[in-house]
Amino acid sequence: MKFPEMIKVQQCFANEKIDDVSSHLRKELFLHLPSVKPADSIAITVGSRGITNRVEIVKTLVDYLKEIGAHPFIIGAMGSHGGGTEEGQMDVLHSLGFNEGSIGCPIRTSSKVIEVGETKNGFKLFCDEQSWESDGIIVLNRVKLHTAFKGKNESGLLKMITVGLGKAKGANQLHRQGPANMSETVQEVGAGFLETGKVLAGIAIVENSFDDTAYLEVLSPNQIVSREKELLLKSKEYFPMLPVKDLDLLVVHMMGKNYSGTGMDTNVLGRTKILGVPEPESPCFSRIAVLDLDHASHGNATGIGLADLTTERLFQKIDRKKTYLNCITSTYVQRAMIPMILENEMEVVETAVESLAVEDPTQLRVAFIENTLNLETLYISENVLHEIKDQVEVLTRPEPLSFNEQGEISFFQNRKVIIDE
Repeated sequence: MKFPEMIKVQQCFANEKIDDVSSHLRKELFLHLPSVKPADSIAITVGSRGITNRVEIVKTLVDYLKEIGAHPFIIGAMGSHGGGTEEGQMDVLHSLGFNEGSIGCPIRTSSKVIEVGETKNGFKLFCDEQSWESDGIIVLNRVKLHTAFKGKNESGLLKMITVGLGKAKGANQLHRQGPANMSETVQEVGAGFLETGKVLAGIAIVENSFDDTAYLEVLSPNQIVSREKELLLKSKEYFPMLPVKDLDLLVVHMMGKNYSGTGMDTNVLGRTKILGVPEPESPCFSRIAVLDLDHASHGNATGIGLADLTTERLFQKIDRKKTYLNCITSTYVQRAMIPMILENEMEVVETAVESLAVEDPTQLRVAFIENTLNLETLYISENVLHEIKDQVEVLTRPEPLSFNEQGEISFFQNRKVIIDE
């Protein structure tokens, strides 16, 4: 097979970060956490996303609350993820490093929600039953770009309230509004819930381009809506993208819920697969191939429909029940559609090249990445380098694409797959 030679490069990202996350959080808690009465039960939201330092952050919060006499517990706040079951959500939390022994407090999951109010426009306010029965809730989440909708508030504390605490009912209500209205819905539902007085504080996390903690702030309920908008703008400054915006072929080694809510970040791929919503003009990749599903995704392959080609190995790992539930809840069923399935990675690449029907495959514009979350290092075809030489550091000489006896791409052999915590 004719194919362009590939070069390993490293992108230059801003790397501001908080060096001592635990000490930083303790100062924030001392200054900004409202008074908590001894013996108060406090629910702490933990979702299904991979967030760097979250175990340390939650452990620090738990220790602080215990020191002032409170009784904290973690609540699995993840909409329909984990199959929407108590057991499935607990499996997700365990895989992310959360267990009672290491965290030092009870961990609870449930699919039961209760209706606790209604907004001015008729949106129901749902809350996980165990959280509502507590003396107060601390909402914790990362603030970042969303993979389905855009607006002043996207992924963050308000979405954790709307979907994490609202579970499947909250998620269904949100997604029924459609991408054009989801940001406004998150703001209205989140703000409405804050008015109940059940939320004691929010802990907002912003990560830099290397997924390190750049901002970590404790917010009072009346700060959450406005400050989250500001932190979203900060997150956009750090958001990692590929250095080239148009390719013939993008090959993604790993997908999974631990990398993105859609398995592969739509902002990186330039594809959303939402019926009736135009695809972004940029970035634009003619073919996208994904090779494997990370075990930390627990078989949930939502987002597989963003790809054109995949491997038999990935297909066999798909838990259709979990994947379908996730995509049905979001209403984006196209994201569960199965792409072309090839026997191994070599056949995926060969088939992608054949489908492009070019006269000289050695001139194809190609990139290989580990996943859509970790974009510091990647492989690009030699013919692209001149366009991005000011944005990257070259790490290797040009080398031909090669495969082992199992048909696996040499670039990805003996490389650590990053699994959060």
